[in-house]
Amino acid sequence: MTASSFARVTALAVGIAGALTFGHAQGAAFQLKENSAKGLGRAFAGSTSAWDDASVVATNPASMRLLSGRQFQADLSAISFSADFKKDDAKLATGAPVTGGNGGDAGMIAPVPAAYFHVPFGENDNMHFGLSLTAPFGFKTDYDRDWVGRYHGVTTDLKAVDLGAAFSYDVNPYVSFGASVFVEHLTIELTNAVDFGAVTNAGAQQKAAGAVLAGGGTPAQAAAAAKQAGAAAAQAGFFPGSADGFASVEGDNNAVGYVLGGTFSPSEDTNIALSYRSKVEHKITGGKAKFTVPGNVAAALNTQAAGIFINTSGKATVTLPASATLSVTHRVNDRWTVMGDVTRTAWAPAFDKVTVDFASNQPDNALEFGYKDTTFASLGAEYKLSETITLRGGVAYDQSPTTNEHRDVRVPDVTRKWLSLGLGWTPSEKTEFNFGYTHLFTDEPSINITSATNSTLKGKYDVGGDILAASINYKF
Repeated sequence: MTASSFARVTALAVGIAGALTFGHAQGAAFQLKENSAKGLGRAFAGSTSAWDDASVVATNPASMRLLSGRQFQADLSAISFSADFKKDDAKLATGAPVTGGNGGDAGMIAPVPAAYFHVPFGENDNMHFGLSLTAPFGFKTDYDRDWVGRYHGVTTDLKAVDLGAAFSYDVNPYVSFGASVFVEHLTIELTNAVDFGAVTNAGAQQKAAGAVLAGGGTPAQAAAAAKQAGAAAAQAGFFPGSADGFASVEGDNNAVGYVLGGTFSPSEDTNIALSYRSKVEHKITGGKAKFTVPGNVAAALNTQAAGIFINTSGKATVTLPASATLSVTHRVNDRWTVMGDVTRTAWAPAFDKVTVDFASNQPDNALEFGYKDTTFASLGAEYKLSETITLRGGVAYDQSPTTNEHRDVRVPDVTRKWLSLGLGWTPSEKTEFNFGYTHLFTDEPSINITSATNSTLKGKYDVGGDILAASINYKF
C-alpha cells in the first residue's frame, strides 16, 4: 500500500485527525452561548450591554460597570439535543448494502455550568475585578456501535472549560474599558469503526499493481494484476464489510486566550458594548490513538512490523475561533427595555486545514474542513411586571458554518432560529433568581458522504433542540 493510500485511510476512514481536531455543539457548530439564564430568556440579545447580568465578566469585562456592587452568580443550563438519522442509501465499495440500523438518537441532554464573581474597588468604585468559570465550546454525539454509518463516526465528545480573571476601568460614568485573560482546558474523544476488509483488499491490489509497474509493466498489466490480487484477497476473506475493527482517539490541552471590550453609554438609558474574544490555539502533543484490528487482518497487513494501525500517539494544532460582538440595550421606560446583539465568529481561518502528525509510521495528514464564518443575530425585550417579577422574550438567527458539501455524521449541524422566554424573580435586594427557555427551529440537514474505503452514506437528519436554564445571583 502506498504512503498516500495510508494517509487517506488513516486520516479519513479511521478518523484520527477528526478526533484530534473537533467535536460539535449546540449553537453554530460546537460553539456554546449558554452562559446565562437571564441572557437565554431574551435569546442573548443585550448579552454584553444589559444591566445586572454577571456573565459579562467573561464576555465583556468593560460592562462590569453595569453590575450592582459585589456579587456572585451561578448558572446551569440543560441542553436537550436530538439527532435522528433517516437513511436514504448506504453502500460498500462493491455496491453491496452496509448492514446496521439508523444509530438511534445520537443526541443527549447535557448540563452546561457557569459561575461569576464581581467586586468593584478604587475611588468611587471606578475599577472592577471579576472571576469566571464557563464552557464556551462543547458537544457530544453517540450512535449505536454497529449502525449503518459506523465507518464515518460512532462517538464524538468535546469539552472546553475556561477559567478567567477580568479587570475594567471606568473612565467616567459613561465610558469603560476592560480585559480578561482565561485558561482553557480542551478534551476530545472520538470513536468509529474501520472497514479493515476493504483496507486489506485495497492494500493487496495496490501492492500487486506497484510491483508490475516497478518491473516495467504497462498500466493495463498493472490493472489486471490488481484485479487478480483483489479477487484472491476476497477469496481469502478480505473484502469490503468482511472484517470490521474499531478506532478510538483522545487528546487534551491547556491554552490561554483573552477578551477585550469597551462599553459606552450615550445616555443613562442606553448602553452600547463592543467586545472581542481571541482565538485559542491548542497544541495537542499527547493524543492517544487505539486500534482494535482483527487477527487475520493484522497478519495480512503486518501491522506491527509496518508500524501501521497500531496504538500510537499523535499531535495536532486545534484553533478554536475568534469572535466579535456588538450589543445594544435601551431602556424605553420604567417597565420596558429592548436590546439586540450581533456576533460574528471567524471559523474559516481556524478550520481551513488541520495537520496531524502521528508518532507511528503513518504519514502526516492534512484535512480540509470547509467551515465558513458565521453570524448570530438576536432581538429581545424585558418587561418589569412588578417590583419583583420581570418577563423576558427574544428571537435569534443562528447561522451554521457547515454546508451540504461538508456536513458529516459527527456534526449534523444546520442554521437554526431561536424562540426564547424568560422569568426573573427578585425576592430581596440581595437575591435574584432567573429562568430561561429556548426552542430551536431547524430544517432537515442532509448528508452525502464517502469514506476513505469508498463506502457511501446518504440520508437526512431530524434534529431538534431545547434549552432550559436557571441561575441565582447573590449580592453581598
